[in-house]
Amino acid sequence: MIYQYKALLPNNKNFVRVYEVKAETTLYAFHLFLQNDLSFSPDQQVFFRTTDQTGKEIHEYGLFDLGSGSMDQVRLESLHKNGVRELHYLFDVFKGRYLTLQFEGEEDELFRKTYPRTILQRGENPDQFREVAVEIDLNVEIIEDK
Repeated sequence: MIYQYKALLPNNKNFVRVYEVKAETTLYAFHLFLQNDLSFSPDQQVFFRTTDQTGKEIHEYGLFDLGSGSMDQVRLESLHKNGVRELHYLFDVFKGRYLTLQFEGEEDELFRKTYPRTILQRGENPDQFREVAVEIDLNVEIIEDK
């Protein structure tokens, strides 16, 4: 079984990704895929969080067990069976920035495809270290002294 997740950035209407991931994928394997897809630094601390309807945190899954299990112990299918339809992928621990991963549906696996994979991509990757991307003006004005 393949799960489809839509990735959104709060307060950024330009960024959207849709991912297809095997149901038996661990959060750790999903993290590695997201890290590569979004060009995030591999030496930064990240977490997956689940929340209730009001936004209150229920579980937090890190690289090591924080009480709910570690990323390599938790599979997407077990979260799905427990009713989790939205994950937060916290990629900037200091500023609390995260991707919202919304469950969009299930599909049958296509045997000629490799999973996980990105099936829709819109907008620039978020900068893991800055909230607002800084635009650099590459037009250089040359002033000659006379």
